[in-house]
Amino acid sequence: MSEEVGVVVTGVSGRMGQMLVTEIEKNSKLYLAGAIDRAGHDWVGQDLGTAMGRGANGVIVADDPLDSFARAQAVIDFTAPAATVGFAELAAQARAVHVIGTTGLSEQDLTKIKAAARHSVVVRAGNMSLGVNLLTVLTRKVAAALDADYDIEVIEAHHNQKVDAPSGTALMLGEAAAEGRGVDLREVSDRGRDGISGARDRGAIGFSAIRGGDIVGEHDVMFAAEGERIILRHIASDRALFARGALKAALWGQDKAPGEYDMLDVLGLSEG
Repeated sequence: MSEEVGVVVTGVSGRMGQMLVTEIEKNSKLYLAGAIDRAGHDWVGQDLGTAMGRGANGVIVADDPLDSFARAQAVIDFTAPAATVGFAELAAQARAVHVIGTTGLSEQDLTKIKAAARHSVVVRAGNMSLGVNLLTVLTRKVAAALDADYDIEVIEAHHNQKVDAPSGTALMLGEAAAEGRGVDLREVSDRGRDGISGARDRGAIGFSAIRGGDIVGEHDVMFAAEGERIILRHIASDRALFARGALKAALWGQDKAPGEYDMLDVLGLSEG
């Protein structure tokens, strides 16, 4: 790839948004083509560098993505479901690669994103890190090797400002476990336990969520049977790893046909 790829960052004032800007500035293959934030935010209309407490960089934060998307080759989006669905439609019109790290998407949201992917490349993942995606592959293989005598529990921990649970990564791991077992996660998922909840159903895939402090992200997949437990674990200590994964996805998608992809595709780990 001879020319730099222009990237628009949405939700630029957030922690991930600012981390993405920092990582783009370090990457010789990319440049920041635009910065988007919600209407009414203090940063809108300001120079992004100034808003971030640095020197001016000439990129003005906008609340209308249309012009920025039209000038970019990629959009990186760690925002909220409603915003992401709107961005998907605009990215498709611009034929820009849309990298989605947003979690908490509903089935209706996913249907709309799938429609957008008929016209552009969409790379969507609950987690952009290499380690977590390797963990997904391992989870699928272990689940396939062990029968329902092994209870599966996905345990996740995040900072106290995270608004959705289970995390997108936890659900990704749950899906991998369900695929390994050859079952539909929607039919075996166990997410709510409070009071007298009764004995665990055989074959259920459980989820436990912890929220506290500044935890970046910790995920365990536990296979528990009589007399033993197998635990697969990933601990993230630096949010930058998610940003770097998203940038890798933005570059990877430049020569791909329209469609929906995930980080397993980007990393060459997909079995499909």
